[in-house]
Amino acid sequence: MIVFSSRTVLLSVYYPQIFLILTSGSYLALSSVVALGANIICNKIPGLAPRQRAICQSRPDAIIVIGEGAQLGINECQYQFRYGRWNCSALGERTVFGQELRVADANDDSYQAMPWLEQTLAGYLSSTVASSFVGPYNTNKGTKDNSTFVSKAYVSADIMAMLQAYQGDLLREGSKEAAFTYAITAAGVAHAVTAACSQGNMSHCGCDREKQGYYNQEEGWKWGGCSADIKYGIEFSRRFVDAREIKKNARRLMNLHNNEAGRKVLEERMKLECKCHGVSGSCTTKTCWTTLPKFREIGYLLKDKYNKAVHVEVVRATRLRQPTFLKVKKVHGYQKPEETDLVYIERSPNYCEEDAKTGSVGTQGRLCNRTSAHTDGCDLMCCGRGYNTHQYTKVWQCNCKFQWCCFVKCNTCSERTEVFTCK
Repeated sequence: MIVFSSRTVLLSVYYPQIFLILTSGSYLALSSVVALGANIICNKIPGLAPRQRAICQSRPDAIIVIGEGAQLGINECQYQFRYGRWNCSALGERTVFGQELRVADANDDSYQAMPWLEQTLAGYLSSTVASSFVGPYNTNKGTKDNSTFVSKAYVSADIMAMLQAYQGDLLREGSKEAAFTYAITAAGVAHAVTAACSQGNMSHCGCDREKQGYYNQEEGWKWGGCSADIKYGIEFSRRFVDAREIKKNARRLMNLHNNEAGRKVLEERMKLECKCHGVSGSCTTKTCWTTLPKFREIGYLLKDKYNKAVHVEVVRATRLRQPTFLKVKKVHGYQKPEETDLVYIERSPNYCEEDAKTGSVGTQGRLCNRTSAHTDGCDLMCCGRGYNTHQYTKVWQCNCKFQWCCFVKCNTCSERTEVFTCK
């Protein structure tokens, strides 16, 4: 039973049959709402495997973290490929209910793309929930965080569904782009879960206590502080992300390998931070702990792996002729790819034209650089179709000076510039 005070706002928004339960400065029976919200939301995410749905329902606190991890991977994918024909753009456009809602920037006004929601919540969701999504969820922080749990979980579910749909429908081709998407997503979930555990924002985990107090005689320091439990993050990512690979085919082997490659790259880039202890700033002893790397670093490493991706083929080594393992293509013998290699089984399309099957939105209307010889150059980006030139005037305030007393006086500067877009 859920008990609400007179100040509680209960909004039941059916679209379709989803309840958003919000409160305004009142006590909320969190466990009941979390259980209700988790079951409703998890049941509405299309494409989840049974094991994924079970984790979603049994670990409500993980819904938000998994969504944050998926969003981390999406954002990084779009950043790394921002100058390419394929730029991960479709990853920001698919949602759980088919609405065209971009959630790449949780602080923007993209909720206005859903008029029914904007009108019903009268601006509450676009200002409060969207901005709180970027912060950690913690059941011990009080009413403000608790009251937005279901809404934050809804946004996370939206991201998860978007990713499931994209990987399931639009990346059917076993291309290099599919390899990168799977690797960066698996790494993103592992990174987000590990960070949430260190911050106390997930149950059943925390800091890595395995080496706590151990003294490294050779280096002269001891383990202490709060080491990031990367093993837990990787194992959680493995249990959730890999659970979707049910079919026993070549794509399953490819996806599982790339998932593991992404997590392995993250694990290998864990950093050691230390703090000195001693009199007058001396470093008589040091306490050290492990920390997560910036995810941008993982993005760059996986982009390099993408550029060097290995073409593989499946080996069927059983009587049933089921795919057993992957080997490097066009190499004699059974040479397997390295653990951190990204692998693909089909060559990439050119992504020049819009094609829903390959996840290509085409390059028509894309900005390009007329003088560049790289992938962002108009010759390559526009696939030989030519480009349009647009002229505009950029105006801004400049040469600002403080005048006594008391205002700032600025000049108005302008610049005529050109931009180029693909035909």
